[in-house]
Amino acid sequence: MNTVHCAHILVKTEQEASEVLKALRAGSSFAKLAQEKSLCPSRKQGGDLGTFGRGQMVRPFEQAAFALEKGQLSPPVKTEFGWHVIRRLG
Repeated sequence: MNTVHCAHILVKTEQEASEVLKALRAGSSFAKLAQEKSLCPSRKQGGDLGTFGRGQMVRPFEQAAFALEKGQLSPPVKTEFGWHVIRRLG
């Protein structure tokens, strides 16, 4: 697998990321939560980052994204930008 298609929600704290993950697991819309809570400009697209390959994202994000199965959510992932919850779209 050379590329993945992912969306993410970026927040400031691990606590916020855990709350986002809990809401998603309870059935909340990923796109809606991204629009409401994410600090990343991708929030305008519901958190969709499009397709990317290895070496294009910071390492912890990349490792988590490539480890996911299609449709799966990541646990909170810490990077220099904050805390991410990632969903693999394809």
